[in-house]
Amino acid sequence: MHGLAILTSLLAVPPLDLSVPEPMAERRPHVRQLHGDRFEDDYFWLRDRKDPAVRRFLEACNAHADAVMAPTRELQEQLYRENLARIRETDVSVPVFDRGYYYYTRTEKGKPYPIHCRKKGGLGAKEVLLLDLNQLARGKRFVDADYTVSPNGRILAYTLDTVGSRDYELFFKDLSSGRTLPDRFGKVTGVVWAADNRTVFYTTEDAAKRSYRLYRRRLGSARPTLLFEEKDPLYNLFLSEDRDHRFAYAISESMETTECRILDLHAPNQAPKLLQRRREGVEYYPTRFGDRFLIRTNDGVREFRLVVAPVRYPDRRHWKTVLQPRAGETIEGVDAFRRHWVVRIRRDAVATLRVVDVRSWSSHTVAFPEPYYSASLAGNPMFDARRLRMAYQSAITPATVYDYDPETRRLKLLKRQAVNGYDPTRYEVRLLWAKARDGERVPIALAFRRGAQIPAPTLLEAYGAYGIPSDPYFRSSAVSLLDRGWVLASALVRGGGELGERWHDAGKMASKQNTFRDLVDCARFLQREGWTSPQLLAVTGGSAGGLTVGAALNANPELFRSALVYVPFVDVVNTMLDETLPLTTGEFIEWGNPKIPEQYRWIRAYSPYDNVAPKDYPALLVRTGWNDTNVPYWEAAKWVARLRALRTDRSKPLLLKVDFSTGHGGSSGRYDALRDEAFDQAFLLATVGEGSLRVP
Repeated sequence: MHGLAILTSLLAVPPLDLSVPEPMAERRPHVRQLHGDRFEDDYFWLRDRKDPAVRRFLEACNAHADAVMAPTRELQEQLYRENLARIRETDVSVPVFDRGYYYYTRTEKGKPYPIHCRKKGGLGAKEVLLLDLNQLARGKRFVDADYTVSPNGRILAYTLDTVGSRDYELFFKDLSSGRTLPDRFGKVTGVVWAADNRTVFYTTEDAAKRSYRLYRRRLGSARPTLLFEEKDPLYNLFLSEDRDHRFAYAISESMETTECRILDLHAPNQAPKLLQRRREGVEYYPTRFGDRFLIRTNDGVREFRLVVAPVRYPDRRHWKTVLQPRAGETIEGVDAFRRHWVVRIRRDAVATLRVVDVRSWSSHTVAFPEPYYSASLAGNPMFDARRLRMAYQSAITPATVYDYDPETRRLKLLKRQAVNGYDPTRYEVRLLWAKARDGERVPIALAFRRGAQIPAPTLLEAYGAYGIPSDPYFRSSAVSLLDRGWVLASALVRGGGELGERWHDAGKMASKQNTFRDLVDCARFLQREGWTSPQLLAVTGGSAGGLTVGAALNANPELFRSALVYVPFVDVVNTMLDETLPLTTGEFIEWGNPKIPEQYRWIRAYSPYDNVAPKDYPALLVRTGWNDTNVPYWEAAKWVARLRALRTDRSKPLLLKVDFSTGHGGSSGRYDALRDEAFDQAFLLATVGEGSLRVP
C-alpha cells in the first residue's frame, strides 16, 4: 500500500511522564481457600467502598493518570476539537409515525443530551416536548432515560437513572398539562401500557438487580397487584409487547431456557397465561400474527426455526414449522407485519434481512451496498406498515436510515448521520479469516484508509461472550485514528454469536479458553500477514471483552504494545463466588460455578486477576465507573493493583481512571464522552508506534 494521499502536517507525540510515582495499594492479607487451592488476595479490601482508604487510592490513581498524560494535553485538545468538528451538534432524527403522532429526537449545540418531541398529525404541527434530558440532568453528571406513551397519547411513562447504577425509577407525565403525576415506582426494569390507558404492567428487580417480579397497577391506586414472581435465580424476567399492542409477553429467561406468560392488553384484569412450560435448554420467543403466534424457537433445531400456532391453542402440540435455517445459518430474530415477516438470518458473520411475503410465501434478502455491515429494523411501530424502516451502518459508513419497499425491493435513503469533512470512499473494509491453533477459522474485520502504509499501528478489539455478535458500527471519532494511518480490527472470537449458536457454545464453560486463544491467534495472524507488528499493536475490550483481553495479556503479553480496557470483568473467581452480586447466579451457565470443583478449575485457569504473574506487560489504560453494578469498580482496581505489584517492566505506563459519576456505560453526555475518547486516543498514540502521527 502507498502512503496517505493527503498529509498537511506532522505533529510529534510528546512522551508520557513516567517519572510520576505510581500509587501502590496497601497489601492487606486475605486468603481464599477453595477445593484445595490457596490464593493470596492482598487487595480484596478494595471491595469495601465504605473504607476511606479505597476512595483515596482511586483518587490517587486518577491524579496519577492525569499527571502521566499531562504532556499530551495539547494533543488531547486537538483530538477533542477534531471529533467535535465532525458531529452535527444541532440535528434531528427521522420522525416515526405512531398512532397519530410523529415522534422524533433532536439535539442542540452546546447541550449534552437529546430532546424527545412529537407533533400531532403532520410535521408542520406544533412541537410538543416529551422529555428534555438536559433538564433532567441539571445538577447531575449522569442521566439515562427511556419512555413509552399511553395508547391514547395522553400520558408519558418514563424510566430514569441519574447515577449510572441501572436503578431506574418509573414516572408518569400528563402531556396535556405537563404535570408529573404522583405515581412513582422504583427499581423498574420494563413497562407496558394496557389498552385502557390507565393500567400498566411492569417488572422490578431484587437486591441483586435480577428482574424477577411482574406487577399490574392502575394509575392512582395505592398498591400494585403481583402477577408473577420468578423464583429461580438463574432466570431474569423481561417484558415486551406486540407491534399491534394486543398482547404483552413476560418472558422468564436464563442463558439457555425460556418460559413465556401472555398478558391480554385488552383485558388487563385477566391473569397471565402460560404459553409453554419451560424445558431445560429450550428457548422460544412469540409474537402475534393475526390469529396465530409466530414463534422463534431452538426446540429441535440448535440454530432456531420459526413455527406458528393458533392463539387459542399455542402450546407445543400445535406448533407447525414454517421456516428452518439452511446449513451454516442461524435465525436470530423475526418481526411480524400484516403483509410481511422480516427474518434476521446470520451466516458467515453477517446478519442479513430476509423478507417473507405472507400472501405468496415468497421470500428475498434485502440487498445492501457493502459486503460487511449491520442492518436491522428500526422505527416500525405500525403493524399495517407497507414500507419497512431500516437502520444500516458499517465501520466506514455512518448510521443510515432507509425506507424499504418489499414490492419494488428498493431502498430509499431518508437520512445518513452527518460527519463533517468525512468521505467514506477514502476508506475500505475487509473481512479476513485467521486460522486458529485448533484449525478453526476465525473472522477478523478490518477498516483502514486507502493507501495506509503497512505494517500499521493497529487497534484490535475483541469481546467473545454470551453469544452476542460484535457487529460493525460507525464511530466518527475513529476517523482520527484512521486518518493517522491506523488499522481498526475486530477479532470475532468464539463465545460471541458471529457464526451462530455453535460459535457461542465453543467459547463458554469448559471451552472458554478458545475465546482467549482466538484473540492471540488473530494477533499473530495480523502480524504474520504484515498488517502490523508487536510494536504497533494495541488491543482493546470492555466488560466481558476486558476478560478476553486480560487473559490474552497474561498468556502472551509480548504480542501487544498497548492495551485499552473498559470496565473489565477480570476478578472472575471472586465475583462468581458472590451470589449477592448482580449477574452472578444467572451466569453460572456461561462461565461455570466455582463452587463445583471441575468448574472452579476452568475459571481459575484463566481468571486475569488470579493469573497475573511476574512478567513484562504492555502499556495499559483501564477505565471503570464507581457506580457500575454490572462489573463493580473493584475488579479494575484490584487488577491494576496486582499488576503494579508483580509486573517486571516499569518503563511502560499502567493507568487507572475511575469515573465517580457513572456506571457500566461510561459518560452519558456527548461532550464528556468526546473528552474521554480524546484522552484514550492520546494514550494510544503515545504508546504505539514511533512517536509521531500524521494529520490529514
